Amino acid sequence: MAAKTLLVLRHAKSSWKDPELVDHDRPLNKRGKREAPRMGRLLVQRKLRPELIVSSTAKRARRTADEVAGYCAYNGAVQLDRKLYLASPLAIIEVLRRVGGNAGRVLLVSHNPGLEELVTRLTGRAERLQTAALVQISLPIQNWKELRLSTEGRLINLWRPRELEDNNGA
Repeated sequence: MAAKTLLVLRHAKSSWKDPELVDHDRPLNKRGKREAPRMGRLLVQRKLRPELIVSSTAKRARRTADEVAGYCAYNGAVQLDRKLYLASPLAIIEVLRRVGGNAGRVLLVSHNPGLEELVTRLTGRAERLQTAALVQISLPIQNWKELRLSTEGRLINLWRPRELEDNNGA
């Protein structure tokens, strides 16, 4: 059976400089602007270029998705979905079921705690996802419409930007 690959990316580090901004509109800070391209380059190095990128509409998630898309030479448009903003694992699954289409590899850019909970539900492994952390999950499904919270996926890899910096990995 052909498996699908879900790449889960927590948005890069955001700025809290402007206390007047609502949470949804917070931009990336300097570190976030460095981390997002690094994760895009990592996708190329690991031959994990996504066929579809779907992102929360929050400014920090959109910018992360756009940067990653640019650095991994993604061909399509980043799909934005407001339902991914601070979404529960079930809401994330519903978005993936709706938009996944025929893509073999989907990159999802969103927020905690929903992403950590999603990774735990799909892989059985509780992992801490700092900003710009990227998780590769193999899912035993042929079509995204088959995806459920009960799907037993396999955590293939987890990359954290700070670990990459330490190892000169990206």
